[in-house]
Amino acid sequence: MQKITIYTLSWCPHCIALKEYLKAKNYEFENIDVEEDEDAAEDIIEKTNQEGFPIVAIGDDIIIGFDPKKIEEYFNK
Repeated sequence: MQKITIYTLSWCPHCIALKEYLKAKNYEFENIDVEEDEDAAEDIIEKTNQEGFPIVAIGDDIIIGFDPKKIEEYFNK
């Protein structure tokens, strides 16, 4: 399975829902809180041209927002 990295904000309800969803599915992931890691925030914003969170990076693929359907489609390819 590809490495999953999520970029989140601690107070964001969509970010919280994403983390709960990934845990419920037993997907291992690295969480980067962009409020605490400004360099990571700048890097992912530059890479995606998106300033909204959460952002999910699976390998080289990016999913913007909390979209369970897209996450499942990715793993069911």
